[in-house]
Amino acid sequence: MRYCDSLFSAQRRKAREVQVGRTTLGGNAPIRVQSMLTCDTMDTAACIHQTLQLAAAGCEIVRITAPTVKDAANLKPIVAGLRALGCEVPIVADIHFKPEAAMEAALWVEKVRINPGNYADKKKFDVREYTDSQYAEELDRIRTRFVPLVELAKQRGIALRIGTNHGSLSDRIMNRYGDTPLGMVESALEFAQIARDCNYHAFVFSMKSSNPKVMISAYRLLVARLNELGPNWNYPLHLGVTEAGDGEDGRIKSAIGIGGLLADGLGDTIRVSLTEDSVHEIPVARELVIQGEAHIEPNPLPLAQHPVACFDPFRYERRKTTPIETQGFTLGGDAMIRIALPRVAHQALAGKASSLGEYRLELVAEDLPVVEVDPRDLPAIETLKASETPQLVTVRDGLDLPTIKAFRLLASELAATHPILLKDTLDGRLDPEFQHEAHLDNLLLSSVVLGSLICDGIGDAILIRNETSPEAALRLGYNLLQAAGARSFKTDYVACPSCGRTLFNLQETTARIKAATAHLKGVKIAIMGCIVNGPGEMADADFGYVGGAPNKVNLYVGKTAVKFNIPEAEAVDRLKDLIQEHGKWVEPEPTPA
Repeated sequence: MRYCDSLFSAQRRKAREVQVGRTTLGGNAPIRVQSMLTCDTMDTAACIHQTLQLAAAGCEIVRITAPTVKDAANLKPIVAGLRALGCEVPIVADIHFKPEAAMEAALWVEKVRINPGNYADKKKFDVREYTDSQYAEELDRIRTRFVPLVELAKQRGIALRIGTNHGSLSDRIMNRYGDTPLGMVESALEFAQIARDCNYHAFVFSMKSSNPKVMISAYRLLVARLNELGPNWNYPLHLGVTEAGDGEDGRIKSAIGIGGLLADGLGDTIRVSLTEDSVHEIPVARELVIQGEAHIEPNPLPLAQHPVACFDPFRYERRKTTPIETQGFTLGGDAMIRIALPRVAHQALAGKASSLGEYRLELVAEDLPVVEVDPRDLPAIETLKASETPQLVTVRDGLDLPTIKAFRLLASELAATHPILLKDTLDGRLDPEFQHEAHLDNLLLSSVVLGSLICDGIGDAILIRNETSPEAALRLGYNLLQAAGARSFKTDYVACPSCGRTLFNLQETTARIKAATAHLKGVKIAIMGCIVNGPGEMADADFGYVGGAPNKVNLYVGKTAVKFNIPEAEAVDRLKDLIQEHGKWVEPEPTPA
C-alpha cells in the first residue's frame, strides 16, 4: 500500500473538490484554516461575536457544537445574524450521539460533522464477538439512521465531515479491529460507503487522535486505502491533533502531527486544537500551512531514482542501530534520544543548572564524533556501509534538499548499524536576530521536521538550531521529544479545547491541575470538558478528569470511571487523592530559597 508517490519527494495529493458554502476544499484550492467556538451555542450574540473575531484573524471555516436539537435549532439565528453582518464564513455543526440534532442542524449550516464512533452507535466498552451476520445487522441499523442525513445534505447541497476520533471508536469497531489506526479507517469507510450508495460525494474525512503517532498512521492508512479503492475515492482531508493542550506543548504536538502530514502533501483543511481562546489557534495553523507548502517540490526526482524506505509508514518502529558512547551518553540501540545544542548555548546555560529543573544539558554539538554526508553521495554512503565500527552520521549542511526528505533518504541508504543525528535545519548560517523575533515560526519548524522524523522511527539524537535562545532551545528539545512519545521527563497532559459542550472552564481548570500535578514525572493526566472523547482518548492516560454534568466532575483511572459527580470546587483535591491511592503521588520538591 502507498499513501503518496514517494517518501522522498513530496507532491500535494489531488483531492476532489467539495464545496462548503462559498469555500472550496480540495482540488487546486489552498489549504483552509478553521477553528471552533468555545461559547454556549444557545448564546446567539456570543457565537456571532466569536465567529467575527475568528474571521478577522483569518479563520476560513467555523465549527459550532450542537449537542441537542435545541442547540441545533439555534444555529438558524446565528447564521442569519452573521450573514446580515456580511460575514460569509461557512458554519459547520459538530454532532455527537444525536442524529436528530444533525437533521436539524443540516437545515441551517453549510456543513455537518458527524463522528462514526457515536453517531447512532454505542460505546460502553463491551467485550464481545460479532459474527458476520451480527456485524451486518449493526451496519444496517446505522444505515437506517445515517441515510436521512445524507439525503438531506444532498438535497440542500451542503457538505459532511466523517470525522473519526481515536478516543470514540464504537464497541463494534473496537471488537473487530481494536483501538488502532485500522479501526479508525474502517469506521470512517463504513459511513463513506453508505454516502456513496446514495450517490452523495460532498464529504471530507478526518482521523484525529491526541497521539501524533496514531494520528499520522491513521491518515496515511486512510489515504492508502482510498487509493486502493479507486481514483474516485479521492475525498479531501481535514487534519488535526485532538486534545493537543495549551502553550508550547499544544503547539509542538499539533506541529508534529499536522505539519508532518502537510510536508508529505496530505491535507486540504486543518484545525489546531488548543486549550486556549480559539482565536489563538489561527496564527499557528496559518504558519503550519506555510511550512507544509515549503516541503512540496515542484520538480521531484524521478521515482526510479528513489530507494526503498527504511521504515513502515503505517506502523511505528524505531530504526535499529548499534549503540555508541559519546560525552557520557549512549546513542542508538534502545537508548533514549538525546538533545544536542551548540557550544554557545551550553556556555550560556552552564551556570543556571539549578533553575533549569528537569531540562538538563546533554550533548555539545561541536564535540560530537559525527560524520556529515550528502545522502545522494553513493561513494560516501558505501564507505560508511563498509565500516564495521558504528558511527554517528548526519546530513551535511547546505544541501538543496528538504530536511525531512534528506534524513529519510539518509536512513534508507545508510546501514542500520549507524545511529543518526537529526537536525531541525540544514542551514548552518541563520540570522540570530531574525530567529529570536520569530519564536513561533522556529518552534513550529523544528517540531515539524524533528517530530515527523521521530514518528517515522528515525533518529538517535537531535540538534536544535532554529531556536537561538539557549533556554528556549533546551526546553523545545525536551518538550518535542515528550510530545512525540520519545521521552517522558514530566507530567503529560491530554487536554481538549473548549467548546459549547464543555461543562467547566477548561483553561482555568487545566491551569489548576497543572499547578497541583506538574511535578509528577511520567504520569499522564487527561482533562476533558465532556464525555464525547473522554474515556477513549484517555485509554493510555493514567488518570482522567472529565466533565460529567454542570459543575460536576467524574474521575477516571485509565478509561474506567471510579468517582462520580464530584463538585468542581473539590475535584482537583480528589484527583490528587486518587493519584495517591494508586501509588503515583510524590510530594513536590521545596522551591529553592
